[in-house]
Amino acid sequence: MSLFRKMLSAIIVTKPDHPNEQEDETIEINEPPSYEHTLQEFRNCMDFTERSFPSNSAKAVYLTTLAGNDELLRDIVGPFHATKDDELPAILGQAPYERITDSKVCIKDILSGKAVIFYQNEAYSVDIANSVGRSIVQSETETVIAGPHDGFVENLSQNLSVIRKRIRSTHLKIIRLQVGEITKTDVVVIYLEDIANKDYVDLLVERIQSVEVDSVFEANMLVQLIDDNPNSVFPQFMTTERPDSICSKILGGRIACFVDGSPTGISAPTSFFEFFSSPDDYYQRWHLGTALRLLRFFGFIITIGFTALYVSVTTFHYEMIPHTMLLNLTESRNKVPFPPLIEALLMEATIELLREAGARLPTKIGQTIGIVGGIVIGQAAVQAGFTSNILIIAVASSAIASFTIPSYIMSATLRLIRFGLIMMAGFLGNLGLLIGMGILMIHIAGVTNLGASYLTPLAPMNKKDWLDTFVRGPFAMLNKRPSEARSVNSTKQKKKK
Repeated sequence: MSLFRKMLSAIIVTKPDHPNEQEDETIEINEPPSYEHTLQEFRNCMDFTERSFPSNSAKAVYLTTLAGNDELLRDIVGPFHATKDDELPAILGQAPYERITDSKVCIKDILSGKAVIFYQNEAYSVDIANSVGRSIVQSETETVIAGPHDGFVENLSQNLSVIRKRIRSTHLKIIRLQVGEITKTDVVVIYLEDIANKDYVDLLVERIQSVEVDSVFEANMLVQLIDDNPNSVFPQFMTTERPDSICSKILGGRIACFVDGSPTGISAPTSFFEFFSSPDDYYQRWHLGTALRLLRFFGFIITIGFTALYVSVTTFHYEMIPHTMLLNLTESRNKVPFPPLIEALLMEATIELLREAGARLPTKIGQTIGIVGGIVIGQAAVQAGFTSNILIIAVASSAIASFTIPSYIMSATLRLIRFGLIMMAGFLGNLGLLIGMGILMIHIAGVTNLGASYLTPLAPMNKKDWLDTFVRGPFAMLNKRPSEARSVNSTKQKKKK
């Protein structure tokens, strides 16, 4: 019996290795905040400041790296510098100052940019966080010709205000969560009550709460932790930096999510075809919007299959090439020392190197390197007999077609898939290309997002959704919310009689 007690006591006093678990263990009980405990928690922190006042016994503590000078003068130095003790209760009873009764809340408030004032065994917090941040500007990755030109920024409050200004409804609900055992990053889930499917909301909240990592700095990091299929190459959550796009998703019955410190918004559930839709489609006449959307689907076929088809035909199926073109192709490939498979992989890799170099260099230099480098390298490669003219056309067409896809993440995914299809075509010809396409379709059919099918509205079939999936129908006909959202209220608009 004594041995069991010793083992039990050893288990109880053992401290966890994780820093956050240790911190939570030390203040597991709702202890009232104290000045001494706060000083102990922030020991060896260079930016931690403790301030006392000559005319009273109050003490203020805060982090200088998070505090704003104007806010500090307004809420701390100004009210407390020359105030007597008997006047402090009246000041601390005002709106900006909130009483704290939990030591854990006290620590979190200081880490969030608030100042805590200790007076007569009581603690009060006031927000003095530096409000200076990046101004709202146009998204550089999702430019549009028509429509609004504002974009999300890294400040969570600014992003929420942009959403609130567009959706002025009390039904817009916001749930605040925290992710990151050390960073304690704020995450919000946004949805429209009585429109969004509550099962989807609960499932997304549950997944975010179940994430146990040290840190989450960006929305694209979070989606990789809550994906239905984390090993799939396809993006399963729609990510965007455009407020109008997120608002349209929310109004369509979907759920949005934001991570503090990230200019990217997340929406779910998402289908594969949503990544080919652009806000431009809705700001132009429906005829033009439909044509552009169909053009993107055509670009999707070109970017994954054109180079692979070239490899297949030139390696195994010369009979598919017209006689006049065959003579030109034979003459063009006469000096090339590599088989079509190696030739295509080398040129595709060169294009990707140019693309990556252009993205990492400053904007003006990057554009110059991309254009001049592509022309010079392509011409030199043909003259040196390194590759054929027709392959240069195929690779360039595939690269250009990938830029028609509005989502950068989906575009990068399709470029990666292209390499796999090229190798399948190089080994098995058209049969390999068909097998690769079949494997791709089977994989996509098995992907889900919050349990919803990734191929909606093809599987399950819903022809009514085709008006806003493969084409952009007239607004008068878009009176229903997407079936994928499983909205409680499926009617989006009604005609006035």
